[in-house]
Amino acid sequence: MGSGSSKPAAAPTSQVWTSETPVRFSNGLVDSLQSSPETDSTRAKTLELHIQSRVNSELKRLQEQAAKEYAELQSQISAPEPEKKEKSAGDTLRELGRESVQNDVKELRKKLEQRKQLAGLDEGVEKAKSEVVRCLRDNESPAAGLL
Repeated sequence: MGSGSSKPAAAPTSQVWTSETPVRFSNGLVDSLQSSPETDSTRAKTLELHIQSRVNSELKRLQEQAAKEYAELQSQISAPEPEKKEKSAGDTLRELGRESVQNDVKELRKKLEQRKQLAGLDEGVEKAKSEVVRCLRDNESPAAGLL
């Protein structure tokens, strides 16, 4: 293992493959190939020119399509926005928000008025409380002094 190199010492200059069955071409094909003035290079040039013309035509088509789409988008952007009579979702949410805020304000005002009424009751309670305290001080019992 490893005693010999992995590459052959001398590379073959050419290889020839021979087929086991003979290949035969028709005389018409051989005559047309021999009488044709085209060479491999002229065929390659013709093919290359054909490919280039197809690519150019496809590029032109794509450029025209892109220009058309660009013009459509440009006209859509520059066109004035029509007046909408329908409410958008944002407007609906704003109205709902405004209504809910107004309802909250009304509820808070009601609660405030109720508190004012309760405060009036609290004044009466405070007055009664102070009278009870005054009465207890005026009529102090001997057991109250022990506390």
